[in-house]
Amino acid sequence: MKLFSPATLLLILLGAAMIAFVLWRESAYQLGPVENLTSMQGADAPLFLPEDGKPRHRLHQFSAWQLATVPAAPRFDSPMGSETGGLTYNAQKFWEMNERRGGHHTGDDLNGIGGMNTDLGDPVFATADGLVVYSGEPSPGWGKILVIAHRSADGRLIQSMYAHLLRIDVPMGSLVGRGKKIGLVGTANGYYPAHLHFEMRDSDGVDIGAGYSMLPLNRLDPEKTVADLRGAEVDRAAPSMLPVALEREALWNQLEIEGAERLGDFQE
Repeated sequence: MKLFSPATLLLILLGAAMIAFVLWRESAYQLGPVENLTSMQGADAPLFLPEDGKPRHRLHQFSAWQLATVPAAPRFDSPMGSETGGLTYNAQKFWEMNERRGGHHTGDDLNGIGGMNTDLGDPVFATADGLVVYSGEPSPGWGKILVIAHRSADGRLIQSMYAHLLRIDVPMGSLVGRGKKIGLVGTANGYYPAHLHFEMRDSDGVDIGAGYSMLPLNRLDPEKTVADLRGAEVDRAAPSMLPVALEREALWNQLEIEGAERLGDFQE
């Protein structure tokens, strides 16, 4: 009694040959290091840092921990100059066409009123309460970059990006309050005169991308977005309450530790 017809047996042999070929081809490739999506130090290649040490350009979706940690941002301010953007000007506005660069500008280029490199080293401030979700230098032309995630008053996940920095002053994963100094205005390793390339994005992941594009994708008009989400009258100056809350939490934790130590000494 025949189990398989000649045609069926031929198909089985062809399938086995194809599987063997695929396995042979796969064995020729070296798998890259494991990237840990939950911890910066818990893998062969920590998040955004493969073996060559260069941050990746691909989209990284936020982890559940990051989504839960992004703080509410009831108010937004300008990242340079005064809270309302005083003593600064916008040298190249959002979505202006730049033929030489081959696309529309994806952010605002903010400068001090002196022009050229007179604002080199000026402070850059967090536009709102948020969580630092990217800190690094993806390419020489971008220079040092920070990306901060915010939860707007209407529940949206909004990102602010600060590029061409001379220095970064806040670490990855830290909570920052609106108005906190997060870095200094730079030149992207001398590629441009000193200025801050500032972007706003509507996204739940980090994608550095390019500074010029033919499609807006998730980029928002920074000046309009900050104005729409300001959450206060134009002339109202008020500090963020997030740093105060963080300081009180740290103090409470320290008191708990000291109390536990004293209780232990008493019990002994």
